[in-house]
Amino acid sequence: MRILIRVVVTAVALWVATAVVAGVDVTAGSGAKRALTLLVVAVIFGVVNAVLKPLIKVFGCAFYVLTLGLFALLVNAALLMLTSWIADELDVPFHVEWFWPAFWGAIIIGVVSWLLGLLVPENDRDDR
Repeated sequence: MRILIRVVVTAVALWVATAVVAGVDVTAGSGAKRALTLLVVAVIFGVVNAVLKPLIKVFGCAFYVLTLGLFALLVNAALLMLTSWIADELDVPFHVEWFWPAFWGAIIIGVVSWLLGLLVPENDRDDR
């Protein structure tokens, strides 16, 4: 259930990014198709982040320390651009134009996901 909530939160954050940032676009037609596209892109983005981000953090930890964490902004933008490329390869109508829309889109996605995560109640029981 928690994974579904995270996918929906990420989809909403992606929707906000497409609404605010020129160059981050969902080109699906109707509202239902756009929502489904955002859910699919949220899954792709989640998988990309789950697989690559820990590896990047391990191998690039010196850059994180030297830039006081600002390197994470570049990594997030690159991961959003990779998500766009994967979506394009899978014929999902989602596209990020270039680096700067990816940069601002990644910031918006991070902030909106964080804010929505504050609104979603945590489970009190232990999932072990």
